[in-house]
Order: sequence, then structure tokens, then C-alpha cells
Amino acid sequence: MMRKLWPHARPYGKWIAAGVICSALEAVFELLIPLVMSDIVDIGIKNGDQSYILQMGGLMVAMAMVSLAFGLGAAVFSSVAGQGFGANLRRAEYDRIQEFAFSNIEKFSTASLVTRLTNDVNAMQMTLMMGMRLLVRAPVMLVSALVLSIRISYQLSSVFLVAMPLLLVAVLAILTRVGPLFRSLQEKTDALNLVVQENLAGIRVVKSFVREEHEKQKFEKRNHDLRDTSLKAFGTVVVNMPIMMLIVYGTIIAVMWFGGRMVFAGTLEAGKLMTYFTYITQIMMSLMMVSMIFMMLSRSVACARRIVEVLDEQPAITDGAAVTDVNSQGVRTPAAVRDGSIDFDHVSFKYNAESPEWILQDISLHIPSGATVGILGGTGSAKTTLVSLIPRLYEADHGTVSVGGRPVREYTMEHLRDAVSVVLQKNTLFSGTIRENLLWGDPNATEEELWSACRAACADEFLKRMPDGLDTDLGQGGVNVSGGQKQRLCIARAILKKPRVLILDDSTSAVDTATDARIRRAFAAELKDATKLIIAQRVASVCEADMILVMDGGRIAARGTHRELMETCEIYRDVYRSQQEGVSIGG
Repeated sequence: MMRKLWPHARPYGKWIAAGVICSALEAVFELLIPLVMSDIVDIGIKNGDQSYILQMGGLMVAMAMVSLAFGLGAAVFSSVAGQGFGANLRRAEYDRIQEFAFSNIEKFSTASLVTRLTNDVNAMQMTLMMGMRLLVRAPVMLVSALVLSIRISYQLSSVFLVAMPLLLVAVLAILTRVGPLFRSLQEKTDALNLVVQENLAGIRVVKSFVREEHEKQKFEKRNHDLRDTSLKAFGTVVVNMPIMMLIVYGTIIAVMWFGGRMVFAGTLEAGKLMTYFTYITQIMMSLMMVSMIFMMLSRSVACARRIVEVLDEQPAITDGAAVTDVNSQGVRTPAAVRDGSIDFDHVSFKYNAESPEWILQDISLHIPSGATVGILGGTGSAKTTLVSLIPRLYEADHGTVSVGGRPVREYTMEHLRDAVSVVLQKNTLFSGTIRENLLWGDPNATEEELWSACRAACADEFLKRMPDGLDTDLGQGGVNVSGGQKQRLCIARAILKKPRVLILDDSTSAVDTATDARIRRAFAAELKDATKLIIAQRVASVCEADMILVMDGGRIAARGTHRELMETCEIYRDVYRSQQEGVSIGG
């Protein structure tokens, strides 16, 4: 696991090394100070030599200042290394998530990925920052103080034979219990984040159904679960401190008892005993620091495993089968989509490999470049799934999907998706201005191109009424525009890409029929060479299409023009008549 995390810390290797050296030197100078103090007591005070006392006192101050300087250096170096490591780890995780297919993201859940990017990474960078100091300082002080205390009195040092095993047993007992609790703590954090995310994303639904109390109860339950698990985990860690202090003070009392008797007997000098007390305190404190490091590491291991799970997750869809073409200059470049023709050759698909049911079954279809294709079907008939295979948002399990006469696997995802514009059922606008959102379609679009796309999507009608026009701030998720306005802005963004293939997944459901018709006429003029696939619920939205597909149960139940389907397809006739009757009744 460390082997997989170390590359993200390697750029800060020099900082880590400098921090380790500073921590070690800080500990060494702290350990030398008690020796000077011992000489002041046993030589300077005993002999009444004031100049010696002042000289050695000055040396103590100088050593303390040097120790302070090294301590400040260790703090700075560890902070730079820790923050840099955290930033690199977050970037690596985020980059990996960007490579994920939908199936990879669904495996982890969005809430869990957010926790892993924030909470887990913060724990890791804190471990590095603290570890650089404590993992060096504690062992150096422990070993050095132990050696120096044995030099002072071998007999007194036998006290450690009792104290150290007690400390070891206490630490192991706590670690055994706290490890699983920290893993559970991170899972409870995921669960809480999921509730918060769903509530904020669906706040309008919550309020429209007056379900605030229900959501509060859900949050309260997850919040209490997290609190209870946190209390167990950190409560167990906190127990470590009183146990450690009990052993430390017990050891000090034992040293006072035996050391005092030795001073009284004349076998040990008083200054040496004072120095011994300092060292024994440092030894015990070092052992406490080591135990706290193990507590911290137990949580970090749980976080590290979750981070490595994301980094090790292999994207379900890759560019591994992509091919290259040779251009006129003889240079090899990734294959480009030549035109908008689409072919499905005996394609079958299911979301879960273990599922016994196929979502799409044996789909064979040819769509010529530049054609307009309408897709109708009931809920769950796999209309969206069918078009999602074209830009490889999902991968076909069997058969071949081709665009521009070439299987989609042979394109890089960048080149394939750059040639395909998709306006999904759930329209998404990002924080920022309308202009910034439209430029997703073409970052180099001119003012005229932006307004031309808006006119084609009938978005210019409401943009002209806005005081700031294209520079109007949308707010988070486009909360400042209606559903129909949001749909039209998403369509304008897709038009700006000038795609080979344009997919509209029920993307005009929130606009009136007259506006829908104007948008379709604009497609014919603005994107006459692009292949257009229109998923719709209204027959009127697709009746002029070159081909209409009727989906049912993951299969193409019928295909043809409006006139042909009216003659041959009962499902299509029923849908058309029911909608015509609805219009008549509404009129």
C-alpha cells in the first residue's frame, strides 16, 4: 500500500528528508540539555563556582535556541511535505475518477468518492505531517534517553523492565479494538454524506412533497450512527492517555523511591538523579508518542485502503483498442470520425454482468450520415441505453457499435465524444455565467457563433430579456433559469460543438410544441450534415424524421417513416391516436 502512495510523496522527498533531520537534531539537543544541568548541580553549585554556573547556563540557553530552530524547521518542512502530498493524492484520485465509466462511479457511489477525496486525504496528509516529527523524534529520544539513563545508573534502569511490557500490552490491546472502529467510522461518514448530497440535490422535490421531517429523521439517524461510532473509536483512543500516564507516574514514583535511597546511601549524586528524572520522563513520553502514532496510523491505514481502492480501480472503458491513421504528411494521428453514419451489429447490453436479463437484445441497425432518426417507446424500453452506446458512455457486451464506418472501440474517447453531442434527460448547467456554460461546446466560439447557437435553440428569446445577456450568472446548477430555458441552453451548447452526431434524449420535453418545431427546423438548417437522433415522448417531435424506431422491451419493435408505421405498427398507431385525442380534448 505504501508503495502505491509513495509516488505522490516523492516530489517532496527533499522536504521530508530535511524535516526528518531537523526532528532528529531537535531531539538530540533536547537530550543534551539535562547533562549540562547535571554538571551545574554536581559541579557548579556543589563547588560554589558562579562563573562555571553562568558559563554552563549560557550553554543551556544556546542549546535550547538551537533546538528551537530545528523544531521550527521540522514544523515548516513537515507542513510543506504534508500539504503537497495531500494535494498530489487528491489530484491523482480526481484524475482517476475522470477516467471512470458510469459503472465505475456507480460501484463506489458519489458520496463515498467525495469522502475519499476530502476526509480520507486529509487524514493521510496529517499522518505524514505528524509522522515526520513523531516517528523520528520519539524513537531518537527513546533510544538516546534510555542509553543515557543506563549510563547514569544501571540499577535504576531495571524499572523499565516492568514499565515497558505494561505499555506494550496496553497499546496492543487498544490497537486491536480501534482498527475496525476507524474503518467503520469512514463508512458511516460515507452514509451521512450520501443523505446530505441527495437532500441538497433534490431539495425542490423534498419541499414539494413536504418531506422535510422525513429527511430530518434520515439525517438524524445517520448523524447519530456517525456520532456513536466516533465515540467508540475516539473514546477507545482516549483511554490510551490515562493508562499511559498511570504507568509513567508509577515509574517516576518507583525511581523516586529507589533513587532517593541511593542518594541517601551516597551511591548516586543528587544532580544525576535530577537528570535521571528528566530522561525517564522523556522515555515515558516517547513511548506515549509512539503509542499515539500507532493510533493515528490505524486510522490512516483505513483511509489509505479506501484511497488505494480508487487508484487501483481500472476504468471499465479505455482507449486500449484505439487505432491511428496516417495523414497526408505520413504522420500517424488518432482515428477521426469521418461522418455521422451509425451501425449497430447484433448489439446486446446489460448493466450488471450477473443480471440474467438483457437491457438491449440483438439490435441491428444502420443510420446513414445526415439522417434524422426519431426514437419512441415506453418507460424502460431502453431508448436512452441505446444512444448511450454511441459515445461509449457504456460498452456493448456483445456485437459492435460503429460510427463513421469504424467500431467505436477504435477511436480514442476524446475524438469519439468530440464528434458526438449529447443532450441528456437530466440537463446540467454549471456554476458561472451563461457564456461560460455555452463555451463548453466550443471554447473558441465568437460572440456571433454563441448568439447563432442560441437562436437555433430558441434561447435568444429569454436571453434578450436578461439585463446581462450571456453574462448572466446562473447560480449553482442553473437555479436562476426555468426547466425549459435550461433545456434550450443545453441544446445551444451541443450545437456549438458542430458535431457529426447529435443526440437529444427527450431534451425538449419542457418546451411547448411550437418552440419544439422551431428547434427542429433550426437543426435542419444549422446541422444539415449531422446525424440527429431524437428521443421523444411526443409523436409530433419525430413525425418528420427520416426514420422512426419504436422500442419495446429492449428490442426494436418497428422501424420506418411516420406513414409506414401508421400502416404497419399497432404500438405507434395507439400512441399517435392517444396523443391526438389528448390534443382534441385539450382544445
